[in-house]
Amino acid sequence: MFTGIIEEVGEIVELDDSRDFRTIRIGARKVMDDIGLGSSIAVNGVCLTVRSFRPDAFSAELSGETLDRTTLDGLRQGTLVNLERPMRADARFGGHIVQGHVDGKGEIIDFDRRDDSWHLVVEFPAAASRYIVEKGSIAVDGISLTVASIHTDNRFSIAIIPHTFDNTNLRAAKAGDRVNLEYDVVAKYVESLLRPYEIRKH
Repeated sequence: MFTGIIEEVGEIVELDDSRDFRTIRIGARKVMDDIGLGSSIAVNGVCLTVRSFRPDAFSAELSGETLDRTTLDGLRQGTLVNLERPMRADARFGGHIVQGHVDGKGEIIDFDRRDDSWHLVVEFPAAASRYIVEKGSIAVDGISLTVASIHTDNRFSIAIIPHTFDNTNLRAAKAGDRVNLEYDVVAKYVESLLRPYEIRKH
């Protein structure tokens, strides 16, 4: 489990499509402290497994399912990615529950500076509207963020503070970029629990 508090911004240093799985190598420093073979690391909100590592980088394999369901299919050499190690049991819970299981892909519609923060507008799949609520939590490329407002055209707005801008891949984001979205797991569980009662009503 993750919390959406990004530890480090890594960089894609190599991509290899010569095998059954696409392999990516990510340059990093902080997350390498206690890394091991088989470790889990969230890369732009996608939980990946460490296949190999050296002091300044690690590699992971991307299945066809991962490439189809996330924006990792668009990674290029030099792309900046958000990195987070799983939450430790004795750690503070700084963000919200993030599983590293992407629910859908969104698109940045607008991203500009407004006074003391940046204004981010993201378009999301219409089916996700029931999971996204004003002042609720959502993971965007693995970043735990709070929805400031919801628009009628399947878009939500978020105010990005300077710390988040400086310490995530949002510092390189622009309109037209795709982002991974993970909706609040609590909302999904509530929906699942209530579904049998909805069926009975009909």
